[in-house]
Amino acid sequence: MKVVLIVLDSVGVGAAADAADYGDVGSATLPHVGEEVDGLCLPTFEALGLGNIPGCLPRGRAIPGVPPHGSPLASFGAMQELSEGKDTITGHWEIAGLHMDPGFRRFPPGPPSFPVSIIEAFEQEVGLRVLGNKAAGGTAVIEELGEEHLRTPSLIVYTSADSVFQIAAHEDVVALDKLYDACVTARRLCDPLRVGRVIARPFRGVPGAFERTPHRKDFAYGTSEATVMERLTEAGIPVWAVGKIEDIFAGRGIARSEHTPDTASSQQAVEHFHAELDRGLIFANFIDFDMLYGHRRDPVGYAGALVQSDNWLAGFLPRLGPDDLLLLTADHGNDPTFRGSDHTREYVPLLAFQPDRPARNLGLRRGFFDIAQTLASVFDIAPMPRGRSFR
Repeated sequence: MKVVLIVLDSVGVGAAADAADYGDVGSATLPHVGEEVDGLCLPTFEALGLGNIPGCLPRGRAIPGVPPHGSPLASFGAMQELSEGKDTITGHWEIAGLHMDPGFRRFPPGPPSFPVSIIEAFEQEVGLRVLGNKAAGGTAVIEELGEEHLRTPSLIVYTSADSVFQIAAHEDVVALDKLYDACVTARRLCDPLRVGRVIARPFRGVPGAFERTPHRKDFAYGTSEATVMERLTEAGIPVWAVGKIEDIFAGRGIARSEHTPDTASSQQAVEHFHAELDRGLIFANFIDFDMLYGHRRDPVGYAGALVQSDNWLAGFLPRLGPDDLLLLTADHGNDPTFRGSDHTREYVPLLAFQPDRPARNLGLRRGFFDIAQTLASVFDIAPMPRGRSFR
């Protein structure tokens, strides 16, 4: 049996029950994107049952252009995150079976955001000064500090509403290997603070026309508990990762990985892996929704990315064999119509498609880790510590 688990990065379906704790009451990524474009056209997602999911939510909002389907192809439901946080690491780790309580440490807007002692130790070890040390949008902080960075031997360090220590540098000023080494240093210094991710953010160009390159690399906090991928690997079941999955889990429990810079190349990698793998788990992240359109508050672009993935799914579904299982979900929301430029605390969709298997209503699941428990059941390994299988 092959399972293809795809995280549609940031594709939330409505504010979660605890959204008020995060200042996210009123957020609803998919419904609001649909409203902004006067209705989405997603025939494949619709056939799978995406439009049925709002009916699983308390006061669920319809997705404009994607009505409920009378006979959906996939089992459908939604999931409520139980871990503290609304970041990539927390969402993916809960999908893999973990529960983050307490969550990762987040930092004030600043400046300074990070403690001065950490920045001073970092500067001393890497031999470069730091610019920024505040919360900022990635493209905005490069435009603001990029010219000074070009004039001086420096690194642009910034954070966001998530638990991240991000380091930006021009590839012609700081070589990629040196930037990655700096991230390794930051990772070690940040571990006592429980920082979720250290992220390398290389860019190129000239002032007024800077652009980030595809050489981003994430350095995740180490998990203290075995994920379902590690359990599968111990049982001799291959786990192949696509996109930033390997970085999110620091390579643990992953036998093979294809690092990809965007959703289209991730989709190609999923197709290649599916054709090659006989049995096992393919775990992929489709990043464009979040990276290109959510954070940049571009609902029209977000809608276009949904259409692109819908078209891809139309071609991929016929490749699935009768014993294959496709799982579609998300790790958090990122409503491009909402205030700010950060993730939003939302319920996430759950679609489970297996050819020739009847669909059912999976309801509202408490905990993303129901996916991990389901994977344990599918592959007949020992149950995970938490979660309910929907098989």
